[in-house]
Amino acid sequence: MATVSLTGASKEDAATVFSVLRTAFPTDRPADDLPQEQPGGQDLVRTAEFEPTQEWIPTDPVPLEGPVSATLQGGYAAVDQLREALGAAFTVEGQGAVSGDQEQEVDLLLRTKRS
Repeated sequence: MATVSLTGASKEDAATVFSVLRTAFPTDRPADDLPQEQPGGQDLVRTAEFEPTQEWIPTDPVPLEGPVSATLQGGYAAVDQLREALGAAFTVEGQGAVSGDQEQEVDLLLRTKRS
């Protein structure tokens, strides 16, 4: 399993990113579990767990309303597969990484892919 946390995203962009990952990999969230807005205007962190597999379904590029910050955390292979799936749908810019013996954490900035 690997955890994906999104910050600075509208509920629509969070739903778009999670939908791309849900199409590619099994998740702990049901398909009808959509991100909700919270009162107060604070940045929310939306989190879901995914089970990356060797065989996954890539998606075409998908537009976002604005940039989305994503943090991927898990085993090396799992994080690499999540990043690859995100790269099929969005422009992915690395923002930093922390590596350990068994796991890594990668910070990414996702944007709409331009043709």
